[in-house]
Amino acid sequence: MENAAMTLLNAEMLLVHDLSWMASARCKGHGDLFFSPLFERPTAREVRETAAKSYCARCDVQEDCREFARINHEYGFWGCENEAERVGAGYSLNAPVGVRRRRSA
Repeated sequence: MENAAMTLLNAEMLLVHDLSWMASARCKGHGDLFFSPLFERPTAREVRETAAKSYCARCDVQEDCREFARINHEYGFWGCENEAERVGAGYSLNAPVGVRRRRSA
């Protein structure tokens, strides 16, 4: 019952959160910079995230974006922050950074 209550609470947070800021985000149409492909190598990730950071640095909604990712436990590069940086700031993810869910047999 407790897990169901937490799931409902998380869904309500997402629904209540004002998403109007997304219309002004500089990253629109550039998802490939903000979300890693499967099997991305660390050096490729650094290059991709450096490019993503340059978009975020000039974005007017950076703080809203970062807050959204932190509250909703998002993966990817949001508000000039990657998953590891969000975890380092005290926010959790639904699964540990770098761990992929196992396929069921």
